[in-house]
Amino acid sequence: MSPAPASSREPGVALRRAIADGYGWDGLRADLMAGAVVGMVALPLAMALAIASGVAPQYGLYTAMVAGAVIAVLGGSRVQVSGPTAAFVVILAPIAARFGLGGLCLATLMAGVLLIAMGWARLGQWIDFVPYPVTAGFTAGIAVVIGTLQIKDLLGLRVETMPEHYLERLWVLLKALPTASWGDIAIGAFTLLVLLLWPRVRTKIPGPLVALVLAAVAARMFVSWMPDFHAVTIAGRFGGIPAALPRLAWPWSLPGPDQQPLHVSLALVRDLVPSAFAIAMLGAIESLLSAVVADGMTGQRHESDAELIAQGVGNVVAPFFGGFAATGAIARTATNIRSGARTPLAAIFHAIFVLAAVLLLAPALGLVPMAALGALLLVVAWNMSDAHQFVRLLRTSPRGDVAVLLVCFGLTVVFDMVVSVTAGVLLAAVLFMKRMSEVSGVRPLEEGAAHPDLAEPLPRGVVLYEVAGPLFFGAAQKAVNALLQAEKRAVRVVILDLEHVPVIDATGVVHMQTLVRRLNQSKIKVILVRVQGQPLRVLAGAGWRNRRGQLRIFRRFASGVAVARRTVSEDEPPSRR
Repeated sequence: MSPAPASSREPGVALRRAIADGYGWDGLRADLMAGAVVGMVALPLAMALAIASGVAPQYGLYTAMVAGAVIAVLGGSRVQVSGPTAAFVVILAPIAARFGLGGLCLATLMAGVLLIAMGWARLGQWIDFVPYPVTAGFTAGIAVVIGTLQIKDLLGLRVETMPEHYLERLWVLLKALPTASWGDIAIGAFTLLVLLLWPRVRTKIPGPLVALVLAAVAARMFVSWMPDFHAVTIAGRFGGIPAALPRLAWPWSLPGPDQQPLHVSLALVRDLVPSAFAIAMLGAIESLLSAVVADGMTGQRHESDAELIAQGVGNVVAPFFGGFAATGAIARTATNIRSGARTPLAAIFHAIFVLAAVLLLAPALGLVPMAALGALLLVVAWNMSDAHQFVRLLRTSPRGDVAVLLVCFGLTVVFDMVVSVTAGVLLAAVLFMKRMSEVSGVRPLEEGAAHPDLAEPLPRGVVLYEVAGPLFFGAAQKAVNALLQAEKRAVRVVILDLEHVPVIDATGVVHMQTLVRRLNQSKIKVILVRVQGQPLRVLAGAGWRNRRGQLRIFRRFASGVAVARRTVSEDEPPSRR
């Protein structure tokens, strides 16, 4: 079986291949329509996600414009749409609260550099090794945190500052319940109702756009009918959205937590490194998962390393225009595909649509109620949690996988995603090694017993052991313990058949060395037969060589058996031959 070809790292590989396959007016028209539809979906989401991340709504729009276009031009997926996503909220909100917009943009830039390095080092395929219970656990945990954070705007609660940790946030929100505003509650409930019922209407107009427009209209009507009615809007909280292009600026010149320009220093960079790493890891995981979903829907294949590099460049460029962390968005990508997108130009058109909306509709965007945005993100969080799949995993998965799922879920809610993923991957690795040790085994063939590869039974004093499964950590110790039983018997030669040992690691080599030394000390010769490619290379690299009277290594089964027969024949007294 030949190895899979390495993923391309060429910038713009998806766009160039799409154009090379033939691109005409039909394709352009399809991409324009898909871009417009996705732009309508992205417009309210970008504003809502920026606010949830702790910054003004225009910065979410700038992220969708700049990062969405740059990643589409350079990416490795033909139909993926990138921009701000809900998964980042739990990481970005604490950064914005502690370091301000400038710190958030600087952390994004640092994360972009890490993503470029990951793509250049061809780490795209390694994301496949993150177990599904880990991703399902931290995704559900992020959804719970996002949903909880929307209570404030959905109910119109008066909260001065939000703590950094989840349990403290929950307590602050509970204490603020008496300050709820019936106007915000009414608008939030109305928006939720529209969002839940709109999918039943057969139309391509996105539900989020319809819900927010109707919410804004309803709020204006209620204000005119009832003077006491009040619902906080984007303009009321942030002073509106500027009807202008994003301005080029150094990320560290943007406002810090005190609204003064951020002063970059080595200490600041050091403080932001953990956050940048978290953004990069989540960005890599989410963008490549989104690309895999797109592949399943289109039958195409993305280039993971090119996509990582593109995501990195997008996250390096966006902060210079006030944008923050962006990644592949699964929901927007799926909408793009269902709307007929054919090439990355659709994602570029989506960014242009958002830009046009900012220039032409900025005053109208300021009329959107904050409660409506909270309702929108509450629905996003519910869809993100994939609650039905989460419950199904709890019911049907092995206990080890359930433990990984719950650990990742709990740690994400109580602490953060970095702690969750680290603990989840480590726990999953331990469970994997335990399972491999259970499937690995040693089966002895007693002297005189028949074997399909033996023309005649083994002579007295020769024992054949068939070793099956990978010999690494745990599994190697189990196999060696079984093989050492030969010390207690009248055995002169031990043949180890390694045909079904695909891999061996350093731990396995050490245990095998212990085995050979113990058997040699008991005057037992060891013969390895049918050693496969990877174990043979590892043993050779560890200095294993044929040693007269102690160890012989053969690729062929018959050669090893012949040497074993000759060994016992030469050692046997003439009277017993």
